[in-house]
Amino acid sequence: MSRNLVVSLTAREAASRISDAVIRGSITGELLDTYTVTAPGGGCCIVSVYEKHYYRAGNRLTLTATVDDLTGRTRVHLVGGGGGEGLFRFDWGASGSFEQAAYEGLRPYQL
Repeated sequence: MSRNLVVSLTAREAASRISDAVIRGSITGELLDTYTVTAPGGGCCIVSVYEKHYYRAGNRLTLTATVDDLTGRTRVHLVGGGGGEGLFRFDWGASGSFEQAAYEGLRPYQL
């Protein structure tokens, strides 16, 4: 599952809101890495990877957030993964919940 949205924040503000929403109040949530590329003509692309343990999935899941303002508007792409066990990778909806946490942090700014 993935989610795309456009927000009324700068790319850096949106990345900060995502981080706050994912890590705040979480015992196991953490930012694994973030990478920023700045375009010569202005704008940037920020890729951040988060990890969090979900008991219902039985393991740690990842959330990758890609935020850019290269087109003059701030676009966000969220995708959760890594959950579930076995061949079918069924995670009891945990990856969707991880995405939802980031989305809720941006929802007031969604265009």
